[in-house]
Order: sequence, then C-alpha cells, then structure tokens
Amino acid sequence: MQYFREGGASIDLMRLKLFPFTLKDKAKIWLNSLRPRSIRNWVDLQAEFLKKFFPTHRTNGLKRQISNFSAKENEKFHEYWERYMEAINACPHHGFDTWLLVSYFYDGMSSSMKQILETMCGGDFMSKNPEEAMDFLCYVSEVTRGWDKPNSREMGRMKAPVNPKGGMYMLSEDMDMKAKVATIARRLEELELKKMHEVQAISETQAHVMPCTICQSCDHVVDECPTMLAMREMLGDQANVMGKFRPNNNAPYGNTYNSRWRNHPIFSWKPRPPPYQPQAQTQAPQQTSSVEQAIANLSKSHE
Repeated sequence: MQYFREGGASIDLMRLKLFPFTLKDKAKIWLNSLRPRSIRNWVDLQAEFLKKFFPTHRTNGLKRQISNFSAKENEKFHEYWERYMEAINACPHHGFDTWLLVSYFYDGMSSSMKQILETMCGGDFMSKNPEEAMDFLCYVSEVTRGWDKPNSREMGRMKAPVNPKGGMYMLSEDMDMKAKVATIARRLEELELKKMHEVQAISETQAHVMPCTICQSCDHVVDECPTMLAMREMLGDQANVMGKFRPNNNAPYGNTYNSRWRNHPIFSWKPRPPPYQPQAQTQAPQQTSSVEQAIANLSKSHE
C-alpha cells in the first residue's frame, strides 16, 4: 500500500491490483476465466463480482434478513449482536445507512435486552447519533459477554409487571445490578478520559506559548511583564530628572549626525569655545548611580 501511495496511485487502482490476492477456490477460478482486458477499472470489477456471486435475488434475500432481524428466545445480548453483525458482513453491499442498521437491531431486541440497554446508557440511547449508537451497542455486547446466563429461577423473576408499558419486562435484581454497575464503570471511564484530554489540551497550549524571557512565566508576554512595566516607569522618571541638564553640544554623541560633526572643534574654523565647566558633569555620575541603584532595587524586589 505504501509503495502505491508513494507512486501517486489512486485508491481504486490499489484495490484493482490487490483484489486477486484476496480470492481463492471458485472466486479465483472465476477471475482467471474472465476475458483479457474486459475489466477496465474497479467499478467494472465490482459489478462483475456481484453479478456472479451476489445476484439480485440473493442480495434481496440478505437485505431482508437484516431488515427483519430479531432476537431468539432466551438469547443473550452479545449472541444477538454477533448474529446481526454476521448478517451485515454477509451482504457488504446492502446499502443501508447506519441509522437504519441501528433501528433494525433495536426493533428486533427482546424487552429484557432493551431494558439492559436503556439502563446502561441512562435512558438516552435514542438521543445518540447513529455512529455513537453503533459503538454503544458494541460496548454493551462486550460487557454482557461476561454475565452468567440466567438460570430457571432467575428466568422466573423476569415476569411482566402488573401494568407493563410497551411490553417491557422487569429485570432480575442480579441483571439490574450488573447493568447499573456497568453504567457506573462506563461513566467513570468517560470522566477519566475527559480529564485526560483536558490535561493534554492544557499541556499542548502551554507548550505553544513562549514564556516571558524576564520572569519565565507563561501567563503573559514580555511587553506585559510587571517587571518591564515597572522598569519603564522608573526609567521615565530618571529621564525626566536628567532632562533638566542641558546636553553638551560638543559631546561625541549628539542628537544628529550633521550637528555632531558640524559643531565638533576638530572640524570647525571658528574660535574654540571657552573651557567646559565641570559642575554640570558632577551630576552625571550621581544620576548614573541613582539609575543603577533603582535597577538593583527593582531586581531585589522581584527575586
């Protein structure tokens, strides 16, 4: 299959190539007896195969078995389900939708089977969609497989009530208890599975969120980090204080490229300005020290 997929072959072509390996005995003899190049595609092969081994009258008979399926007397749930699946597999081209298959199976169940089914699903079986209903029927079949077959005394307890509704029978205490225990077990399993999925979803979400590079928290991004906001506020206050001092026009890092080079003493033919008074510079180390001290205090407050 992988070889065909890598070659870009279609699904129908893969089926056409692999189909001969699934046949044996009469079916294989029939395939080898076909005229060369009489089969052009998968649809042609399907039509010829069904015409040979599933003629119309046989197909209709198999479809009637499915639509009129019913449980036998004293038949267990899993036995009834297995017979029904065998009938479906015997006619894979039945053409019934899933909801019809569920309906046929439900209508053919005995009253005690319906009671078990409704007890185990909490009475909401008819509200399930077709796929969920089929899965639940398979689940009930697996669970009830381990239940002991009711003896004659238990069968005597499965009598109709005084005012039966819809032909429903009361289950024996043992069967009713088993159905309820199975229901509780399934509910717990569903809750555990739901919790596991929630934890997995949270883990995947956290894995895709980049942590803040400042405090390593996943609750916010870097721009919204409290440490960053406090730092910006502190630096803004420091900038306001330092703005009170006039910058030196001859400083090597002026506001613009042109003014810096234009006013620099080395490239100017104007008289040299008077010596720079150092009293303004005496404040710069203090400002630098105050900034460093503020940063240090901020770091300590967030440790």
